[in-house]
Amino acid sequence: MTDADTERGGAQAPAVLRAVRILDLLALTPGQVRTLTDIARELGIAKSSTSALCAALEQGGLVRRTEGGYLLGRRTVDIGSAYLAGFDQIREFYRICEESPVLSRQLVQIAMLDGSRVLYLAVFEGRERFPLSASVGDRYPASATAVGAALLAELEPEQVEDLYRDPTALVTFTDRSVTDLHALQERLSETKRRGYAIDEGSLHVSVLGLAKLVPAASSGQPSFAIGVSLVHPADSEREQESVLAALTQAAAELERPVLVPSPTFSQ
Repeated sequence: MTDADTERGGAQAPAVLRAVRILDLLALTPGQVRTLTDIARELGIAKSSTSALCAALEQGGLVRRTEGGYLLGRRTVDIGSAYLAGFDQIREFYRICEESPVLSRQLVQIAMLDGSRVLYLAVFEGRERFPLSASVGDRYPASATAVGAALLAELEPEQVEDLYRDPTALVTFTDRSVTDLHALQERLSETKRRGYAIDEGSLHVSVLGLAKLVPAASSGQPSFAIGVSLVHPADSEREQESVLAALTQAAAELERPVLVPSPTFSQ
């Protein structure tokens, strides 16, 4: 089917869905400029249609055109911030980390599941960042992170299988990364039995991740996972135990947040 045929089909691929695909593509590699030709080729959209969509997104502030191509625009930050403001857990995350004697000295993240990836919603930097440390808005393969394992373990095995029908979704970073669905299912089963997720070098050989699930507060809302990245094996076993205890307490607080008044900003 040609691009023109699709346009006539209307409901099969409306322009708004194509625009979303462009934003998703730019979000996969934040900071990396994508040319009009790159976008059209990777998404399989006619260059003329891609140009019109990018122009509309640029007018709305959702993308930014540079000399080399396109990047996400500042308006996406506003929309993302408004989205996150709807979750009590995100508002509470930083307060909990700051007040915790343990977490206040750690690199702590909170994330949600986004298909076969995790989307990092907030990061507390109580210690120096590590190689491949996630930033807010980053998407990492869920199979290679502790927060990802905590979130995937909440799903039924059939749901996990659906997410990983495409074997390329299992991204390998180190020789400890999960490379097949069977191994992933076993890891998730152990995570569920244990009550917390642990990742020993799947993303970076010297980093150990611990994470706890924060179940959805109500129907229609997503679950979150809160995790800490530790230097491994330099961090002591005692520190790992204290971090796990702090994460367990934080997850319980985030599941039943005690809200503090939000500051009012003038428009």
